[in-house]
Amino acid sequence: MKKEIYLGGLSLLLTACGGINYVGIETCNPGEVTFPQDVRKVLMVNNAIAQPEKSGYTYSLLGVVQDTARAKADSALFDLCASCGTAILDASYFEDVLLFHDPLRDAGSSLVDQKLTRRQVDALCRSNGADAVISLDKMLFAMERKDVNIGAGYLTGTITVKMQGVMRAYLPDRDNSLATILIEDSVEFQQAAEDLRMLNYYLPTADEALRMSASALGNKVSGYFVPHWTEETRWYYSNADSRWKEASAFASSSKWDTAKAIWLREFESTSSKHQQAKLASNIALCYEMQSQLDKAYEWAKKSYDLFMESYGEKSRNTELLKAYSEVLKARILADKKLNTQIGSR
Repeated sequence: MKKEIYLGGLSLLLTACGGINYVGIETCNPGEVTFPQDVRKVLMVNNAIAQPEKSGYTYSLLGVVQDTARAKADSALFDLCASCGTAILDASYFEDVLLFHDPLRDAGSSLVDQKLTRRQVDALCRSNGADAVISLDKMLFAMERKDVNIGAGYLTGTITVKMQGVMRAYLPDRDNSLATILIEDSVEFQQAAEDLRMLNYYLPTADEALRMSASALGNKVSGYFVPHWTEETRWYYSNADSRWKEASAFASSSKWDTAKAIWLREFESTSSKHQQAKLASNIALCYEMQSQLDKAYEWAKKSYDLFMESYGEKSRNTELLKAYSEVLKARILADKKLNTQIGSR
């Protein structure tokens, strides 16, 4: 069995032959933006200008660039705001999230990042009963479609949509924005078909591809504005020893306190540094699962030091425990911010 784990930007491919067991964990993360406690209702607005239909979209059919490529981005901007607002509302952090249906700007360049003025923010909050505004101030799409012949009479079509934009959070009675968020992502659609007519049937149109991509981006960036849950992967080591098997059985049943007690006794009774390294990692996981992050970090560091002593700096286990320690350290800091954001809500 092979599994790739991402921790703190580090990607490690581990091969498990009964020695590593994987477990999922949901972690609550703070939003990048911390709103004041009295912000209960938020208004989502579109302050971006849609790029021209001929801009940002190229279509290559069997190696020949088509000069008829067009894509409307107006609806995509609205969809981004709508999906972001819906995801924020679903987080149950604010009492309500309102959506301003009309774009605030109807003239100008799509390349210009134009902030809302204090007067605009005050008027929007007053007329809509909102305490804060989240605004899409700029959004650009770069879309490319390539249809190529793959043989046997079949075509494959690939649409790649790259997105870059700027969102801001505003509070009334303030000259400057509360926060500026740079957003960026890409989405790919791919399909094969026996002819161009069927390929066009399977693939989204240019306008649909923009709208679907924008909706996905809006849902993703909602986490910048509210606390949100993410799914991550953790692991614990096991071996053929009966006590290890017993602890693994308790861990697989989420009985972390019982598993931790066994692994602690094993840690204290063995003189093997590499065994202690694995046990310390397991104990760190138990503490993390019990939300005792300081102790989890302490044991993860201990595991890292033992792996360093046993296997050296370049060992995969050493690198993994270094990354895990950094993740736990980041979680400790994030929890402080999360407590500030949740407060009395």
